[in-house]
Amino acid sequence: MGDNTQQGVSEGGLQKRTKIAYGVGAVGKDMVYMLVASYILYYYNSVLGVSSVFIGTVLMVARVFDAFNDPIMGIVVAKTRSRWGRFRPWIFSGTVLNAVVLYAMFAVPESMGAGGMKVFLTVTYFLWGITYTLMDIPYWSMIPAITEPGKERENLSALARSCAGVGSAIPTVLTMIVVPAISGAALAVDKLNITDYRIGFKWWALLVAVVFVISETICVANVKEKSDTAPEAHGIGEMFHSLVTNDQALAVVITIVLVNSALYITSNLLIYFFTYDIGSESGYALFSAFGGGAQILAMMFFPLFRKKMSKRKLFVHSVVYEIVGYVMLLACSLAGVTHMNVAGVPCWYVLFIPGLLVFAGSGLLNVLITVCLADSIDYGEYKNGQRDESVICSMQTFVVKLASGVAVFFAGLAIKWVGLVQSADGTSEVIEQSTGTLMGLSMMMTVVPIVLLIIGLVFFIRKYKLTEERMQEIMTKLR
Repeated sequence: MGDNTQQGVSEGGLQKRTKIAYGVGAVGKDMVYMLVASYILYYYNSVLGVSSVFIGTVLMVARVFDAFNDPIMGIVVAKTRSRWGRFRPWIFSGTVLNAVVLYAMFAVPESMGAGGMKVFLTVTYFLWGITYTLMDIPYWSMIPAITEPGKERENLSALARSCAGVGSAIPTVLTMIVVPAISGAALAVDKLNITDYRIGFKWWALLVAVVFVISETICVANVKEKSDTAPEAHGIGEMFHSLVTNDQALAVVITIVLVNSALYITSNLLIYFFTYDIGSESGYALFSAFGGGAQILAMMFFPLFRKKMSKRKLFVHSVVYEIVGYVMLLACSLAGVTHMNVAGVPCWYVLFIPGLLVFAGSGLLNVLITVCLADSIDYGEYKNGQRDESVICSMQTFVVKLASGVAVFFAGLAIKWVGLVQSADGTSEVIEQSTGTLMGLSMMMTVVPIVLLIIGLVFFIRKYKLTEERMQEIMTKLR
């Protein structure tokens, strides 16, 4: 890197301070993301009384809008030239704006009526998605800008994804502990009226927003990109041209859609499986927490796996772990293990074994695909003479959101196809389902993801060519 090396990047690689600061940034931004993803429906529906159908419609439309908005943000970042670099100004400004919108979204005025709350939700949720994109795209775009292919890039990717997992876990575990605690005084006065939770959500959202701003400030103050990166694409046409002409980036993007859709379909149907088949909503929470922990551990141990396996071999192993887990999950369900008890202990706990395989495999794939996408940027510079960091990285966010939208849509269809009967009056009553319905639910939750994973595996093996040796050749020629 020579004379172009800036503070935070040393001749021997990234400084420890840089790595820690980048990880801190991941914790903060995923705290915000998971708070909104997990509790926006609960807050506006259960606490404020807004129609769940309306909320779901707004969230779906906004998700699709965000998916198409992300690549545009990649172009904006690519055009940015400032004394602070192209990424850090957007990370900081996007963080501040997003934090303000986050607080507003969970601080609906008590005087606002039903119609006003619908408008408020629509405006704030769209603004939240836009401002989150402002900082999220440049954040992930920094990885290929501050690292080179190999151990350094893979270790930073694993660290960032692991820290993001920790950030996601914090609101998942703490929200419904902190919110009632903050609302304690009001609850005591109004005899545990759930509407008082708006007090707890307001101040909890403010606390998360403050932590978010602090974490990203630490990140931008200590992580500085190299100054010798080549120009990027500067238009919408060139954006898609960059992707289409970069066959390796395109291969990774399609792979992301396939493997993420598989996991998201399962995630959307798991709550129904635990509620209607196993009969334990608390079991779903426990299983999800265990799965999240398995993902985080797998991402943390990614560097150890890479010491033993090539990228291609690790991809195969990760997909096989997931497929084996799905097969075990389906077998346990069809064999009726989920309804058995041994010495008073529910046998559904055996599902933690296939759950470990599915979520650990997913965690490894999450980091590996990030590494592969970053490598495709160096490949694109070598092939086309153009370094498209922000544009290519924005495509990852684009297709992840697209996969999420597809999965939600499919899950909705699956519930209808299997004939799942739910309470008509909006209560929490659990209606007993037919054997065929439960079997269909299990099949949709496992067989469809298996098919998507197999397609993804075959596609990746055939299309992805950036082996370790090939990347070494590319970097030698780029230098």
